[in-house]
Amino acid sequence: MHDLTSVRELEADTPPLTDEARAAARARLRSAVTRETRGGIAVALPRRLVFRITIAATAAAAVAGTTVVAVHGKDSDTPRMTPLSAAQVLRKAADKSRSDSAEMPIPRNDQYLYTKEVTTRTYQGGKVKKFTDESWLSVDGSKPSRYSYTGRILNEPPMSQHEVRWPPTEYAKLKKWPTDPDELLEVLRHGGADYPHRDQMAYMDAVLLMRGPRVMPPGLQAAAFEAVAKLPDIKIDNDEVDALGRHGIGISYPTMSFGLVFDRDTYAYLGLRQRGHTAGKVVKGKEQPGVRFTEVKGLVQSGVVDKMGQRP
Repeated sequence: MHDLTSVRELEADTPPLTDEARAAARARLRSAVTRETRGGIAVALPRRLVFRITIAATAAAAVAGTTVVAVHGKDSDTPRMTPLSAAQVLRKAADKSRSDSAEMPIPRNDQYLYTKEVTTRTYQGGKVKKFTDESWLSVDGSKPSRYSYTGRILNEPPMSQHEVRWPPTEYAKLKKWPTDPDELLEVLRHGGADYPHRDQMAYMDAVLLMRGPRVMPPGLQAAAFEAVAKLPDIKIDNDEVDALGRHGIGISYPTMSFGLVFDRDTYAYLGLRQRGHTAGKVVKGKEQPGVRFTEVKGLVQSGVVDKMGQRP
């Protein structure tokens, strides 16, 4: 999903900043005002990231836990139940991603990255809405792109040469990102600058990377999972169910309302879940508060196509 569409939606669904969140956002912005380069990557925050910092800093707390898998001992065919940590789940997801990426195509600059996903949103009070979204993202940003998010379609013009997205969506830029998890974590931390809540923000940027093009350069998604595995406070959310009804293992970070969901058996990445609330509105001169919701997504298909409207 395109970052601007997501940020607009999430900005509307995010409550006002707390004093602590504002302080964290200001600290991160100050640390990134000066453009630095680490390993050939420009480390600077565009204005759009301000919205993401807002989202990350004000997100609700996630539920912590452990997950259990069946393994076989050396001298017995009888399975025994072994608990896995969040870091272990992410490393297994990285192994799965590396295996799957061997089959992913390398796109040309004149092509489109296609994504189809299903979103189920459950509102406070029990009302449920389901959306099927498709997106066509210009590989190098030189062509118009089309996105849909919870049923809303956005046609976006080609990117300006002065436009900066974080994380980037252009395949050529992502190819320059490191596939070593330690180096990638430094990128997600914006050059390793020591600012408040930097691990939270690194986690947030990793999630936003997952919300970008679903066709990534080989090894990048795996490195992102392993980079998140190095964050000390990541947690497991047991028995998460994505929008397609697939049961999986959720990974989250305390105080963040975003989580990643992985297949319980294969550890393949299934999609994203989040909590939030709709924007308030004014009715007859009185402001009405937004409605809280829980949202889960399920990735249906991704690939590379030659033109907008085409499917793999």
